[in-house]
Amino acid sequence: MPLRKTPSQKNPPPPSKNEQLERYRARSEDTTLTTDQGIPIGDTDNSLKAGVRGPTLLEDFHFREKIMRFDHERIPERAVHARGAGAHGYFQVYESLERYTRAKFLTDPSLRTPVFVRFSTVGGSRGSADTVRDVRGFATKFYTAEGNFDLVGNNMPVFFIQDGIKFPDFVHSVKPEPHNEIPQASSAHDSLWDFVSLVPETAHMVMWLMSDRAIPLTFRHMEGFGVHTFRLVNAKGKATLVKFHWKPVLGTHSMAWDEAQKVSGKDPDFHRRDLWDTISRGNFPEWELGLQLINEEDELKYGFDLLDATKLLPEELVPVRKVGKLVLDRNPDNFFAETEQVAFCVGNVVPGIDFTNDPLMQARLFSYLDTQLTRLGGPNFAELPINKPVCPVNNHQQDGFGRQTIPTNRANYHPNSLGGGCPVLANPRQAFAHSPERVEGTVIRTRSESFADHFTQAALFFQSMSPPEREHLIAAVEFEVSKVERPEIRERVVHQVLANIDRELAVRVARAVGVTAPRGGRTTPAAVGNKTGKMVTKSPALSMVNTPHESIHTRKVAVLVADGFSSTDLAQVRKAVEKEGGLVEVLGPTLSPITSAEGGKETPVKTIRSTSSVLYDAVFVPGGDKSVAALRTLPFAVDFVREAYVHCKPLALAGAATGLLDAAGVGAPPATRVLDETMGVIRTTKSEVKGFGQAFVKAIAAHRHWERESPPPA
Repeated sequence: MPLRKTPSQKNPPPPSKNEQLERYRARSEDTTLTTDQGIPIGDTDNSLKAGVRGPTLLEDFHFREKIMRFDHERIPERAVHARGAGAHGYFQVYESLERYTRAKFLTDPSLRTPVFVRFSTVGGSRGSADTVRDVRGFATKFYTAEGNFDLVGNNMPVFFIQDGIKFPDFVHSVKPEPHNEIPQASSAHDSLWDFVSLVPETAHMVMWLMSDRAIPLTFRHMEGFGVHTFRLVNAKGKATLVKFHWKPVLGTHSMAWDEAQKVSGKDPDFHRRDLWDTISRGNFPEWELGLQLINEEDELKYGFDLLDATKLLPEELVPVRKVGKLVLDRNPDNFFAETEQVAFCVGNVVPGIDFTNDPLMQARLFSYLDTQLTRLGGPNFAELPINKPVCPVNNHQQDGFGRQTIPTNRANYHPNSLGGGCPVLANPRQAFAHSPERVEGTVIRTRSESFADHFTQAALFFQSMSPPEREHLIAAVEFEVSKVERPEIRERVVHQVLANIDRELAVRVARAVGVTAPRGGRTTPAAVGNKTGKMVTKSPALSMVNTPHESIHTRKVAVLVADGFSSTDLAQVRKAVEKEGGLVEVLGPTLSPITSAEGGKETPVKTIRSTSSVLYDAVFVPGGDKSVAALRTLPFAVDFVREAYVHCKPLALAGAATGLLDAAGVGAPPATRVLDETMGVIRTTKSEVKGFGQAFVKAIAAHRHWERESPPPA
């Protein structure tokens, strides 16, 4: 009998991910309470006892099962990226990329590939706050017809270390210190900066961590990166190096540092709540997939090694080509079953996508698979609904904890004749094939010389920041290093790290943290690129100033009112904001209906005291003498305006409301025009001024007006 058998019929088309999950959904409407074995239960409030006041009996199987299940509800949290939020959606490529890859989801523009995306923070526990200063994970699971592809990246294009063997050291240094388990979800402590000062390859990533990129406005306003250099392989076997980017359609925007700290107290779930609420409203978050494509022979062309994960490839040297769109359009049905149990693995690739010899990537290929075994209780985590591919899965794997598949084949080995040779080996044209690569050399434990430059790209990043971004970065380093208790660590950070990036940066931080200023240091621009070709000393793509600032879609505007407010002012601003996709929320002293000066009614959605300006993107106060007089007597209302001003958010004030700036202690110069638009503060002393609402919309689209910030100390 031949060992190879061709299946008699083609596999049916795979179900959509939503259809596949349907059979696992447990709906409780019109059902009867049962045990896990399906036994009906009539009382789940009282355990079985020997007498009314007697001991509980061991035979109470319902009690034992209920408590046992509760005792085991918690699984080990992720060592990193423990705090997260996720959503379902789809990806669709704009045009075929068959010139570069044979991955079907990248070559067929008619396909909508289902995805699940998980966003996360790196350092904190599951109970930490969303808006801490940290790297954010951006992990995407593509459920393709050829298997799952996991693009497991971050919101920063580089990483702290070059070789994965250093990953435990880095994570131990940034986690709470072992003697007191403090601080939670913070890098402002001795052990992290001790590590940084002793490991110079961290310099570039530290600049990103200290920048505003580390405090994104929302997940929806956050870039994503694959970090590593991957390979795309076409049907002819030709490979092209690639770096993956996710570009948010709404632009890349951040919080102010003081604002982020206050949001952590006001709403520690701010980012996950925003993602959930936005999808629930039908305002589906969108990103475009971008590729930087590089010929294999050019991997050392740009003055650094593309296998070095602490380096980025400036977009001015190799532009990002936008090739498709990611849309998140459905919230999970259950956080644990989906967001918590989703298992990403860098090693999950499909035909047409392959790895490189990046030593950090090589470590991740092992580490992710290994960690799922412990976290999800055994080797069958791929059978969990959220992880299960939409295409057929056939192999000889068997048994283990949590096995859900029920194999019926008699033969569980290869080759076999009992099962007709099935499952048969895939046709070579369909099977995954690793890109052929010539490898030779001496077995050695050392670092390539091409990885040796640790400061040029860190300096390029600092040079590429706009003046406000640079000031924020300096302030962040001053804040973090000032928390370091040991003076020798502060000294090393300034002299051995910062001075090699930028002398001004080092001198200012030295003054702030009480160490001697360096006499030397980098004072000339750093240049990245091909020394025989194009060089860049500044990369505009790295500055968020150059991100799109045209849309106010989904931006939230707080409107402060009391009895006697001008409904005419409110109507004009509401119409202008909502026309452009913004959201308007009216806040009042109480939740009772408020009467306008014109006699109408408006019911607040929140009280001014129960929320805060840090939870909104802009603030508007309509005119109305009575309303404004009442707001001036409310400290929370005055502080609302002051805080929005200090955080450089757009402010609009009409009529008597312009006086709230003086009450808040941030009085602007007197208006010299009927419609004043100075530094993102839109003011008018009259009602129904033409263009007032449009001017406010324009100010909101700009995101922040950093020119209102106080100048740095002399």
